[in-house]
Amino acid sequence: MVTARRSKLRQSALKAGFRSGLEQDNAKWLKQNGMNFEYETMKIKWVSAPHVYTPDFVLENGIIIEAKGRFVGSERAKHLAVKKQHPDLDIRFVFSSSKTRLSKGSKTTYGSWCEKHGFPYADERIPVDWMKER
Repeated sequence: MVTARRSKLRQSALKAGFRSGLEQDNAKWLKQNGMNFEYETMKIKWVSAPHVYTPDFVLENGIIIEAKGRFVGSERAKHLAVKKQHPDLDIRFVFSSSKTRLSKGSKTTYGSWCEKHGFPYADERIPVDWMKER
């Protein structure tokens, strides 16, 4: 039942031009709050020439938002490399649940990983106070 619901949400998001329901929900949320943003328009080179990071959202105040349902090891490594090479960028995460563990046996959650590495994060929606930052 949950899988069928997720599949419908994903199909709806794909039709609307997003990669996930979480991204689509946050785009609607930004619009409802009058925030101008760009979706997947920025390209950030990292590690070496063939690697490019495309953020999900770039708010009008310059904050970069990455919406994540799953946060796999390769994604975590990429974000650490991007942060190291571009320390001036303000990259933040919105998770479906920041309490999700990195792996089955891990004690580390998505949220505690962000805290350890200095990334602000939130659950489900982009916080209004992030939208109001200058």
